[in-house]
Order: sequence, then structure tokens, then C-alpha cells
Amino acid sequence: MTAAPAPAVLASTLAPALSTERLCRSFGALAVASDIDFVLPQGARHALIGPNGAGKSTLINLMTGALEPSSGRVLLNGADVTPLPAEARVKRGLVRTFQINTLFPEMTPMEATTLAVSERLGFGGNMWRAVSACRQAIDEAAVILERLGLAGDARRPTRELAYGRQRLVEIALALASQPRVLLLDEPAAGVPAKESAELFRALAELPRDIAVLFIEHDMELVFRFAERITVLVSGRILREGTPHEIASDPLVREVYLGSGHV
Repeated sequence: MTAAPAPAVLASTLAPALSTERLCRSFGALAVASDIDFVLPQGARHALIGPNGAGKSTLINLMTGALEPSSGRVLLNGADVTPLPAEARVKRGLVRTFQINTLFPEMTPMEATTLAVSERLGFGGNMWRAVSACRQAIDEAAVILERLGLAGDARRPTRELAYGRQRLVEIALALASQPRVLLLDEPAAGVPAKESAELFRALAELPRDIAVLFIEHDMELVFRFAERITVLVSGRILREGTPHEIASDPLVREVYLGSGHV
């Protein structure tokens, strides 16, 4: 009897979860993304770093369809999604969060997450009836909140939660869409250190069928969580590698990290 291939071998045969090919975006003479070739493998834990104005959020906007490229392609699980609007990419499993959360402060995490699940299931338009009637949506929301450590806050108004907990609620809403790829734009921005560590612990425990790409300026969090790191400078990829390779790269230290990371 022939042995089954090892999981690593199977994973290597899959198309990348997300990739770009010669992706460019210009505003007049100003190039904010230049020939970006990027690959996010299935199940990746990948950080995107670089100085302010490097084009990190622009790249996320191009990947998600919030911004149209001047040229190049975006591929999701090997399929070209460049012509698709953002909402169509979400339905295919490409979901993002933003630097500033956009939550409903009077709603509880359970209400908001249940509604997000209901929307995915196709009956979000009849919101309150869906919340009261659909046990599937309620149960799924409860599982998501438990996974993120939010079960104890599930029925508190979101406005009463600490900011770090609110960021977790935003991630819960993203998970309600059942993403294959989760893009996080500075998830720890404005979050106190203790809460940001809690946030990243929750991210670290996400299932491996979700590939994660995140922008972050806190290098301690980056080097603790990321398995690979891409350094973006002036709209171009400067370097990509493991945390050790990036931390020890002289050019990366010169243009971004400084001498404190060796």
C-alpha cells in the first residue's frame, strides 16, 4: 500500500493563497507601487513592514480591490481577480481589516458577529429576524468569539470594551466571512502593549487554512509572530526572508530597523 504524501508535499502543490504579478500603481508621475511580485503561500503568517509612506496600505488596497492597479495582476488561489470589485473578492475569501475600526458601538460582539455570519449565509437583509431565528448563525458566532477569547465580552456593548478588545471584535467580523486570506492593516495600532500581545496570541491560534498577511510597526510583535517578512520601501520590495534574515540584513537595518535589531 502506497503511503500518503506528507502534508508539506501536498501544500507545495497548491496555488499560492494570494499573489501579485508586476503590480503597479501611479498617481500621475508619482509611482506608489512599482512592479511588485509577491507570493503569500497557503497558511502563511507573513508581515509587511517598511517606513511610513513605503506603500504598505496601498499594496493592501490593490490586493483587496479598494484601489485599481495601473498595471499588473492580483491572483487569489491562482485565479485572476484583478477585474473584480472588493465585495466579489470578499466572497472568494479575501478579507481585510483597517487601521481604524468601523464597529457599531451600541451593538454587542455577539450581535455584530451573528449579523456578519447571517450576511454571509444570505439572509443579512432581514437582520433582526435572522438573529432571533437562525441558530446556525448564532452558534457560529459563538465559536468565533470563543476562539478569539471574547466569549466573556460577547454580550457587552462594544463601546464598553477596551480598544484592544474592539480590535478583536473587528477580527471576529472578518472571520465571520470565512476567509481564506486575512489581511490586517496595523491591527495593533493604538492598542496598549499588553492588549496587543493578547491580540497577536489570538491571531497565532487561527486555523492554518487561513493565510495571514499583516502590516505592523511594532517589531517585537513582527519578529514574534511572522514566519516570513517582506520589507517595502518607496513602493518596491527591498527584501523578503525569515525574521532572522531580515533582522540581520545590513540594508534593512540601514533603511528601517536601525542598529537595535541584529
